[in-house]
Amino acid sequence: MLSDKIRIKGEVSIMIEEEKREGAEEKKKDLSEIFTDLDTLLVKMEGEESLEKSFAIYEKAVSLLKEANSSIDRIEKQVRILDSEKEEA
Repeated sequence: MLSDKIRIKGEVSIMIEEEKREGAEEKKKDLSEIFTDLDTLLVKMEGEESLEKSFAIYEKAVSLLKEANSSIDRIEKQVRILDSEKEEA
C-alpha cells in the first residue's frame, strides 16, 4: 500500500515536470476546446475533395486526439491519487 502510494506520487511528479516543459512550449487547450476543434476539422474533412488536404486535416485531428488522450490520462491519474488518499484517511 505504501509502495503504491510512493509510486503514484512519483508518477505525478514526473507528470508535473512534463507538463511544465510542455506548458513552456505552448499553452494546452482544455478538453472542450479540443473537441470543438475536432468537430470543426470533421466538417472540413467531409467537404474536402482533395486527398492531400484531407490528409492534412486528418493529421491535425490525430494530433488533437493525442492531446485529449494525454489530458484524460493526467486527470485519471489525479483521480486515482485522490481515491487512494481517501481510502487511507
